[in-house]
Amino acid sequence: MTAEATLPTTSTTPTVRQVWTHARGIALAVVLILVAAVAMAAVRSTVRHGQLDPRSADPYGSRAVAQLLADRGVSTRVVTTLGAARNAAGADTTLLVAVPDLLTSRQQAQLHKATATSGGRTVLVAAGSPSVERLAPGVAADPATSSATTLSPGCTLPEARRAGSADTGGIRYTTTRLDADRCYPSQRLATLLRIPEASGGGDTVVLGAPDILYNDRLDKQGNASLALQLLGSRPHLVWYLPSLSDASATDTGGRKNFLDLLPSGWLWGTLQLFIAAGLAAFWRARRFGPLVPEKLPVAIRASETAEGRARLYRKADARDRAAAALRSATRIRLAPLVGIPAPQAHTPEALLPALSAHLTGGQQALHSLLFGPPPGDDAALIALTDQLDALEREVRRS
Repeated sequence: MTAEATLPTTSTTPTVRQVWTHARGIALAVVLILVAAVAMAAVRSTVRHGQLDPRSADPYGSRAVAQLLADRGVSTRVVTTLGAARNAAGADTTLLVAVPDLLTSRQQAQLHKATATSGGRTVLVAAGSPSVERLAPGVAADPATSSATTLSPGCTLPEARRAGSADTGGIRYTTTRLDADRCYPSQRLATLLRIPEASGGGDTVVLGAPDILYNDRLDKQGNASLALQLLGSRPHLVWYLPSLSDASATDTGGRKNFLDLLPSGWLWGTLQLFIAAGLAAFWRARRFGPLVPEKLPVAIRASETAEGRARLYRKADARDRAAAALRSATRIRLAPLVGIPAPQAHTPEALLPALSAHLTGGQQALHSLLFGPPPGDDAALIALTDQLDALEREVRRS
């Protein structure tokens, strides 16, 4: 007797070894990315140590310009808190804000309020949007940066004309102030602006790039001349290095959630990781699907399929699966013969009473034959096959 019904399938749950074999490529890629990220962070932290710090002699430090200013009688004092920077603002002081974008909007508003009428000079180094809009109202940062680093003055500002070409190429600015000096233009947008105060003789200088303050760039072009003139116009220079540990940075007047405390770069990085994970999942998913999706080149007879499956069952000693397949196929063929819907063919309560009405045997014998335990040996399996064939022939004759 052949089994034409759908047979139970064996378990396809992957083993630990198979999972590791399939996932080791992705795991290796993740490890390499993490190692590369740590290495890049270590290199950047080493190279940029003390960036724009007038006490640092590293290439990206600013100790050289501070010493040159000291030789000219200009004192330099480093502050790291907003309170110290606000208290230092005065007519005889130049206040340099090293990284304005690190300040919160509340800090920027408070700092601008302190410097707007101080009569001194405020220098904003590479202020992006919207920090420049709060610290220098009327000024906006262009989204596109300068394509060149070394630019010509292109203005009548005395400090720029005396310095000549300098490495100011970076963020470009536009302003609605008609009295502003627009210097070192890149595609008609200034990379250095000087905005005079309405009263008091003070001004604000917006510098698009910090290169003229770096130790390793001070001797290039007119960088030293421009830096000394911009920072040496008053006898005192206060160098403000914003710090994340500043208490005023957390005193925002309102509560922040977790996402508000994350820098924007981390959010973009997380989004890129999710996109990469989605692409990796799509790449791996292409390998899944039907086991044999292609069409067979030749037609295989049902008897050959049944014989091949029977050999597999015998090789695996799977008498239980073979018996289950035989009983399931017999029940499916018997159900329409006795007027039972196909979905109820495997329900003893529906099938056995209908069979008993066509046969002389009791339901107990039929239940043992169609729903009984698996045979214990090959002889019992063969006997079960003969009994199922005899049952089906009897039902067809009845």
